[in-house]
Amino acid sequence: MSYPEIRPRRLRRTAAMRRLVAETRVDPAELVLPMFVKEGLTAPREIRSLPGVLQHSRDSLRKAAVEAVQAGVGGIMLFGVPEQRDPSGSGGLDPDGILNVAIRDVIAEVGDATVVMSDLCLDEFTSHGHCGLLRPDGEVDNDATLAAYAEMALAQADAGVHVVGPSGMMDGQVGVVRRALDAAGHQDVTVLAYAVKYASAFFGPFREAVESALEGDRRSYQQDPANLRESLREVALDVAEGADMVMVKPALPYLDIVSAVRAAVDVPVAAYQVSGEYAMVEAAAANGWIDREGAMLETLTSIRRAGAQIILTYWAVEAARLLRQRY
Repeated sequence: MSYPEIRPRRLRRTAAMRRLVAETRVDPAELVLPMFVKEGLTAPREIRSLPGVLQHSRDSLRKAAVEAVQAGVGGIMLFGVPEQRDPSGSGGLDPDGILNVAIRDVIAEVGDATVVMSDLCLDEFTSHGHCGLLRPDGEVDNDATLAAYAEMALAQADAGVHVVGPSGMMDGQVGVVRRALDAAGHQDVTVLAYAVKYASAFFGPFREAVESALEGDRRSYQQDPANLRESLREVALDVAEGADMVMVKPALPYLDIVSAVRAAVDVPVAAYQVSGEYAMVEAAAANGWIDREGAMLETLTSIRRAGAQIILTYWAVEAARLLRQRY
């Protein structure tokens, strides 16, 4: 049979019918809100290139964490912005550094009501802005950096974090972090591996958010946007080293990678809808060129459809509220 007996439009005729037969849904519990906390702030400060996104004070961070929980968001990813930086990124390892203090603050405020995650990388804390320690020739020293990551993981675990997110793309980072956590009695801390993190042009606004000191680029350790097989190899290595979950970053320019990773592994797959993806939609909407809410939900649906069951997005709270209204 074919037209006129077969009419696929019957299943699209009303909003109720479309909801009934939808093949892909985004659930608020699958959304993770990235949050920035800046040392020394007494009030939140909007990030110019990320309209609606804030650098938080410790007090406003606690309040925003509660708001996210009330909206039904599944998790929070914390990034720290220190007042002082040094070549070794010591503020990230310091138990009293801003990120570790923020972890304790949020855990004290919301406990296990949501999943509290923390970025495990040195770039926010180094005076040179790279994700690792530098050799005298200026190259990132992979193995020396791993020792710092292990110490940083322990500081975050001691602060009470539920999930650490090693994101520096150093070889062996997941295994080193997992062994360090286990040896210190933190077997229950989950590792979300930034297994696929591309050297992307879409990270620009994020660097403003963390006040990055980076000069040059990170192409010697972040991945080449041209490569898929290399990404699958990185994912396989991270899973073998003990990753509980894996992530693809960015999301929208790499939906094919998300899909391939989903097909390759049996652990949860996350994708990070990064700052540049968010900023593009916000800028176009501000100019009246696109429907903001429609674009927001469409992009999230595309990421979910590609296979990511966890989505990090700056729209997490707003999207969660809209999704609750819709479904």
